[in-house]
Order: sequence, then structure tokens, then C-alpha cells
Amino acid sequence: MDHLDALESQSIYIFREAFNRFDRLAMLWSLGKDSNVMIWLAKKAFFGHMPFPSLFCDTGKKFPEMYDFRDRYAKEWGLNLILRECPPIEEIDPTLPPAARSAARKTEALKRAIAEFDFQAVIAGIRRDEEPTRAKERVFSPRGVDANWNFKDQPPEFWDQYKTDFAPGTHVRIHPILHWTELDIWRYIRREGIPLVPLYYARDGKRYRSLGDMDITHPVASNAATIDEIIAELEHTRVPERSGRAMDSETEDAFERLRSAGYM
Repeated sequence: MDHLDALESQSIYIFREAFNRFDRLAMLWSLGKDSNVMIWLAKKAFFGHMPFPSLFCDTGKKFPEMYDFRDRYAKEWGLNLILRECPPIEEIDPTLPPAARSAARKTEALKRAIAEFDFQAVIAGIRRDEEPTRAKERVFSPRGVDANWNFKDQPPEFWDQYKTDFAPGTHVRIHPILHWTELDIWRYIRREGIPLVPLYYARDGKRYRSLGDMDITHPVASNAATIDEIIAELEHTRVPERSGRAMDSETEDAFERLRSAGYM
């Protein structure tokens, strides 16, 4: 197997292990590149059919292109899509910086959906190379009763041996592409022909490397208008992937506070 085959194989194993271990399981779908790769992998893992629902927490502030993509591919991919609206900003912790507070609406919507459907585990498309706090994650990550994450108390995962037996009532987040990089994602998208929201491709000298809400996500300078050009750009750039996310640069601890409280 080549590098992408090995990554794919490990992710498929994680998907199947999660489905085997948890009866009430869902997968988050953010419409971004990582999330679409996750859907692709899940369908491969289960022979073209996803045996668990996908969950979209809607802030009401996504780009129009993202909503168009959701409506089209939820049907084309045959997803069992659960849509839940995020609560208003007034219900969110006012001590958070503005962008982090806005992003935290998704955390609260996710917590409510977990309670509503009694999900034992939720699959999320985070990667260790995205952001330092996410580098502390595990593939099978236990959470507290309120989905809180204690990054100082996580089970060891040596040689792809994952702890999947947890005490009753433990909520678990599962991360099948934790070991991938941004370049891995793009090379896999190219190989597999995975559809994407067009905002990832440069227009007028700018493109988005990470997609979120319109008011807290900004494009980066780029002329990469094709997948090959994006891959070539990423092989040399020193600009962080999430440099366009406002919440990542508000305060030193803002993102860690979000993650500890249950943010994806």
C-alpha cells in the first residue's frame, strides 16, 4: 500500500470499530473538506451506505455555497441528515471573546442533540496538525457528563490499540482522521475525486483554507484555483491552515476553553 492507502485503511478500521462498539452513534458534518473526506471514508467502510446519521448544527451564518452543497450532496450521498439550529448568542458564555462565543453556539447545539438522541458517541473530523490543542486528542476520546474534555486525563493509544470500553454514561468523541495532515486530505481528495464547496478554490487572488461562519472566517491570499495548485502551494507555505479563523487568534486560551467545553 502507498501512504494514502495506509491512511485510508486505518480510518476505515476506526469507523468499523466505532460502529461495532457503540449502538447510538452519529457523525458531525460541517461541509468542509475534512468532513467530506470523512463521509467518503465512512461510505467505503460500510460498502456505500452510512449506517449512522450525520448531524449538521446550523448557525444560520454559513456561506450560501455551503448550504447549496449541503442540500445537493445530502441527497446524492443518501445521508440520514439530522439538522439542528444553534441557540442564540445570548445563551452563550459572555466571558468568551466575540468570535469564540459565536463558535460556541455549535457546541451548545451539539450537546442538546446528544441529549435529544442519547448518542453514546459522536464522530468528528479533526486532525492533530490543525491546531496545538487538537494535537492532544485521542482517537477514542472520553468526555464528561456535559461533554467536557479533560485533555490531561486521556487514555494512552499505543500501536493503534484503542480503548473502547468506557464506564456507563461516558460520552465518547471518535476521530478517524486524527492522524492525517492537510496535505494528506488534499492528495486524497485529488485521488478520489471528492466534491468540495467551491470556496476552497482561489478567486480574485483569495481562497478559503478552512470554512466556518461568514462573519468569523476569512480567506487567505492565494492564486491556487485547482487541486494540483493547492497541493503545490501547501508543500511550501508557512501560513497556518486556520489563519483565517478569527477565534484562533483572539486570546491565548480561547480555543482551549472551547475544546474543553465540548467544541469540535
